[in-house]
Formats: sequence, C-alpha cells, structure tokens
Amino acid sequence: MTSITAPKFGPLNWLEGFALTATLQGFPIFAAASLMVKLLGDDRGGHRVLTVVMATLLYSVLVIWLGTKFPKLNNGYEKNFFDASLSLSEKIARWRVRPATSVQLVASVLLLSLLAVSVG
Repeated sequence: MTSITAPKFGPLNWLEGFALTATLQGFPIFAAASLMVKLLGDDRGGHRVLTVVMATLLYSVLVIWLGTKFPKLNNGYEKNFFDASLSLSEKIARWRVRPATSVQLVASVLLLSLLAVSVG
C-alpha cells in the first residue's frame, strides 16, 4: 500500500537534510581524520570530539551552500536529502541506491576499521 505524505515544514525539512548530510557524509571523513591524528601520536589537547563536530558542521554548511549555488558541480550535495515530499527513511533509501554511495560507504567502513585496529 502506498501512502501519500504531506510536504514537511521548510525549516524542519532543511534541518533533516542538514542532519543527514552531516551524519552520513561529513562525520565519517572527520572521524577518520581524527583517528589518523591519534595514530600519528599528535594528540596534544584531547579535543578530538569538538574538532570532529565543528568540522562536520562546517563541512555540511559548505556542501549545502555550494550545492544550491552550483547545482551542476558534483560536490557531495544530495538533493534527495532536501526533498520535502520524502520521509526520512525514503531519503536514506534513495541515497543508498546510488552506486557512488555504496563505494563511499565501503571505503569509509574499511578506512575506519583499519584505523580503529591500528589505533586501538
């Protein structure tokens, strides 16, 4: 049975898209970078969590801004994350179906696993 969903309220939809961009695209990049820094032994202040969160938020804002300004560039902006007619699970499902996404996810999992074993 198919269901019809009403479009979401604009700011709520933007927040949902921002959270998906940050969580699924930005966070793995900066978590890997944080593990690399720890692996190199350059852990001076222990502010890794704050650095990862701030970098992820900045990355998400920049990707969203660049994606809306330059839609023809392939810069990581995912239009489906900001489609108000889709539910959260539909947004993630449509993102996962893309071939580039599976390559990105496999690369992130392998890199994070390798770094976790090396650091731990």
